Amino acid sequence: MTRTPGWAQSWTIARAAMAALTVAAIVAQLVRSVSSAIDAGRDVATIVSNFFSFFTILSNTAAAVVLLWTALWFWTRGREADAEPRGLATALAAVTTYMVITGIVYNLLLRGVALEPGAVVGWSNEVLHLVGPLFLLADLFVGPRRRALPWRSLWWIVAFPLVWVAYTMVRGPLITNPGTGDPFWYPYPFLNPNNDGGWTSVILYVIGIAIAILAVASFVLWWGRRTAERAVVDPVPQTADTL
Repeated sequence: MTRTPGWAQSWTIARAAMAALTVAAIVAQLVRSVSSAIDAGRDVATIVSNFFSFFTILSNTAAAVVLLWTALWFWTRGREADAEPRGLATALAAVTTYMVITGIVYNLLLRGVALEPGAVVGWSNEVLHLVGPLFLLADLFVGPRRRALPWRSLWWIVAFPLVWVAYTMVRGPLITNPGTGDPFWYPYPFLNPNNDGGWTSVILYVIGIAIAILAVASFVLWWGRRTAERAVVDPVPQTADTL
């Protein structure tokens, strides 16, 4: 079913719709954050830069861009193609990994963390942390035109999280928390070496999440290769209408 033209068209529409919903969720939360900052007399530039320092926001932004890219490619060049171009396939594998990790980390480690009242847009929060990750996971299994990527693509996928962690740890002690006035700001409590556990706790969390990223990325690549291989070995049967 996932290799039929009808399914490819339907899922492409779903991808575009998910991209639009993700953008709407990001904008809604950004507007709320900026409005709250203005009302509280906080520095808006810091609030905006902090907003785009969350892995959740970056992964969802990248996912929206790549989903729109897949839709544009399909409607302009991909309807007759057997598989996605390699660059698009690599980007899709990457954002799938990031979004699945976002969903896992948030729902296991962060869902119960108390936040400032009114700071979060409820529906936006669920889209960014639950609906989006589940959609990208579903896309892995049923998305059309899958390409088998080489295993070396794994290093392209894990490069961004490594850069983000380095950026976060360097930036953290240079930013004053606009809400509390603390002389540091980290997007997630498990990355804050000023909390109980200090650097030991941070390092252990980073190692654990790195292992999870490698595991998810490996599965994403393995499944894509498996699906592409099955598509070659077991093509869609021809009928009188396709002859």
